[in-house]
Amino acid sequence: MGLSLWTDKCRCFDVAARSGLPSGNPMSQRSSKRRLAVLSVFVLLCGVMQAKQGHKPRYPKRMEKEQIEQLEGQWQQAMLTDDVTAMDKLLSEDYLGVTAGGDLVTKNQQLDRMRNRQVVVTKLDTSEIKLKLIGQIAIVTSLAQIEAVADGRVVSGMYRYTRIYQRLPTGIWKITSFETTRIPTDHRPNPS
Repeated sequence: MGLSLWTDKCRCFDVAARSGLPSGNPMSQRSSKRRLAVLSVFVLLCGVMQAKQGHKPRYPKRMEKEQIEQLEGQWQQAMLTDDVTAMDKLLSEDYLGVTAGGDLVTKNQQLDRMRNRQVVVTKLDTSEIKLKLIGQIAIVTSLAQIEAVADGRVVSGMYRYTRIYQRLPTGIWKITSFETTRIPTDHRPNPS
């Protein structure tokens, strides 16, 4: 190999100052655009494949708990103000509730009870709130001090309740079930 041929090859390779690449390999604009296009198509295909697999967004548990706590506050406010519209948004279409008297009520029955003022809650203080998340389900238990008028009778005392929320495919939480139990006046609740 002659010296002039070797110098021509080196001159062709050693163009780091002109290309801005650390390797010194000159990259044509055409090659750069082709690589960018291939990378873009790859990223797009990965997104499409992930969507077809039914990828569901992940929600951090902390965020889910905060959402349920907010909904609990909305439920309490709706009960205290007879806000039928708010309650309608909170309850799932297949909602079933069990009252302290053992009656089973659907969503429409619960909303009608509020509209007709069959149940008017004047005090609702909750404590000992426990929240458990299991996949798409949230279970809330609490102790509640209640003062109300139900079907013309004064109701007051301590009640334990369990409310179950379900996260719908849209990501929205709805109350799907509720059950309440009156605590006898001679019974002191166990805070554990």
